[in-house]
Amino acid sequence: MDFLKIDSEKSFEKLSLELFNFHHRENENYRNFCDNINIDLSKINCIEKIPFLPIVLFKNKKISIKNINHEIIFESSGTGGLKSKHFIKDLELYNKSIEECFKNFYGEISDYVIIGVTPSIESKNNSSLIYMINQLIKKSNKKESQFLMNSDIFYSLTKKLERENKKYIVYGLSHALLDLLDGKDYNLKESIFIETGGMKGLRDEIEKDKLHKIISDGFNTNNVHSEYAMTELLSQSYSSEKQVFMTPAWKKVLIKDFNDPLKVKRNGRGFLNIIDLANKYSCPFISTEDVGEVYENGNFKLFGRGSDADLRGCNLMLGDQNN
Repeated sequence: MDFLKIDSEKSFEKLSLELFNFHHRENENYRNFCDNINIDLSKINCIEKIPFLPIVLFKNKKISIKNINHEIIFESSGTGGLKSKHFIKDLELYNKSIEECFKNFYGEISDYVIIGVTPSIESKNNSSLIYMINQLIKKSNKKESQFLMNSDIFYSLTKKLERENKKYIVYGLSHALLDLLDGKDYNLKESIFIETGGMKGLRDEIEKDKLHKIISDGFNTNNVHSEYAMTELLSQSYSSEKQVFMTPAWKKVLIKDFNDPLKVKRNGRGFLNIIDLANKYSCPFISTEDVGEVYENGNFKLFGRGSDADLRGCNLMLGDQNN
């Protein structure tokens, strides 16, 4: 089944279980992980029972089904140590997910000018975030859509877009958006700003609420949103207020118990486990290091990363997988 055809809980569960069996059979490192935690295949009959691969394994294992070629390898942007690598077999799956996620939350891509306040695709072609923004820039089919980090050019362009009443979306790394302020007098009423997280060691971290207020006040806009995604997945979640994120039909966030990493539930507080059915060829079932709360309607709130102690406790389940 095509992940874009998911239209109910039943079809989501059916494809999830099909992909679990596929990965247990064809993905050696996922199967080794399942063996390591003594998974009984006969008991995997719902999404809560599916084993979620700890995201740390993307740093030292090739997480992919066997015997396939890869179009690109995305790498995480960590400031030090090992970086996660995501081996992508089919970029068209990522393209579809990018475009449909956007349409779910904002409508047609061609309705907007897309500005990426990040390095360009030419300077950093192994970033899944920059690839995503580049895809939206291309699909917007607007001559003004571009990567842009120069504050003077950004000021001139947004002033022109405001004057012409054009809708536009600014995707930006947190530190890069703050750099654009630069004492300028903005009045960007037509804009939507989507911060994609990350000071990347270039500025001190700021609480999300405070960061959004600085962006809102500095650019004089009421529309400061967030995007939640990661190198290891193919689908995005968006938040328009209060860091409450919505997911597309083919992506679901579950909760991993703080004290029992194998106990998974559909809502409540804990570590975030993510099912991304677009992520067909690497691993659709990821156990993250992020803490949050999932609500009964499937939306979720992000609180941040777990403490070192929390993460060490959860990683005890890895056994010799890290060796």
